[in-house]
Amino acid sequence: MDEKLAATTAMRTPDNAPPADRALKRLLASVPFASASSALGFAVSGYFLALQVQAVDADAKVGNLALVQAAGAVAAMVAQPLIGVLSDRTRTRAGARSPWILLGALIGAAGLITAGLSTTIAWLVVAAMTIQFGFNALAGPLSAILPDRIPIPLRGRYSTLSGLGSIASAIVGPVLASLFADRIPLGYFSATGVILVIVVAFLAVNPEADNRGIPRPGFSVRDFLTALWVDPREHPDFGWAFLGRLFIFGGYFMVLTYQLYLAQGYIGLSTGEAAKVVPLVGVVGLPGFLVAIVVAGPHSDRIGRRKPLVLAGGLIVAVSTLIPLAAPTVAGLFVSGAVATIGFGIFTAVDLALVSEVLPAKDDFAKDLGILNIATTLPSVLAPAIAAAIVHLSGSYGAVYPTAAIVSALGALAVLPIKSVR
Repeated sequence: MDEKLAATTAMRTPDNAPPADRALKRLLASVPFASASSALGFAVSGYFLALQVQAVDADAKVGNLALVQAAGAVAAMVAQPLIGVLSDRTRTRAGARSPWILLGALIGAAGLITAGLSTTIAWLVVAAMTIQFGFNALAGPLSAILPDRIPIPLRGRYSTLSGLGSIASAIVGPVLASLFADRIPLGYFSATGVILVIVVAFLAVNPEADNRGIPRPGFSVRDFLTALWVDPREHPDFGWAFLGRLFIFGGYFMVLTYQLYLAQGYIGLSTGEAAKVVPLVGVVGLPGFLVAIVVAGPHSDRIGRRKPLVLAGGLIVAVSTLIPLAAPTVAGLFVSGAVATIGFGIFTAVDLALVSEVLPAKDDFAKDLGILNIATTLPSVLAPAIAAAIVHLSGSYGAVYPTAAIVSALGALAVLPIKSVR
């Protein structure tokens, strides 16, 4: 048990706190649902936004979707480190993380409702920014629970369970959203209700200790802005972990963001056919994903090694993006999706455990994780813009696939120079 977990456990009174091991079991059992909440918001909005953008202006859909996604990702990049540093310094009866997790869920919910009522690109931009800010404000403090409360020998297992929830939502979310393709506002409102119930239930069964007695680190705007830069020369492992995440997520998002349009422009499906097929692409890979994520995390705990599994996961993602080039068919899309989810499952199961072991400062867990999480949100800005440029310059949607393969492979290789984690 790490020092923070021991400290927070000691602060609880015997009358109102369960034993630490029982609380830890509850946390492990419920974290898949918590991580699924923000991922569900992203998945549902990502599916609906592509349809809404196309409905507003079909001829300009590629550029407009890039604009909407980029604006949302900018909001996400602000939310992660900002809420991270604030939660590191929050002292309340409900603890440091819980208030921000709840606030983030409420802001994200407001964004989903706004998106459901939006009929113009301008309002979709506002909605996307609100969704991304809110659910990233939730995800940052939620991810800080790992270094806060999970002993190192169990971090691979926790990372697996957390990844299980987030990727399952990413796969199942579009399928559920497709049921509301003709009733988009109702789809948004339904997702909002589910997310809020999950978050409130998670906080209720995993109460955080009163931390008002713990000294608060100093804070100034200048120090905060300075702290956003972690010198890779002083912390090279942190830098490589950031770069690996940036590239693997970048390659993955190049394909994922434009999957609806790739199915139309490259495979040749109609809008209606693509709207039905694309959600099923993720479902086909679900069994392989479940096996990959359930095996990879605990296996990394047993062998005490993270890097080989992160490397393998990233390379599998890279290979998956080449499959539609060899088979530009619906079957090719399904095979590509199945392989991609296996690779991303392996990567996700172990990556969070790996990055938790390269954080520079114990007093800034949430802030440093927020910076690392920029590497998962920045691709939402860069990938759509790069993909749109590739489509424009090449005149073909197919050129997106080899570019994504190269980017993903570079991300996988970036893990090799990390020295503090095996």
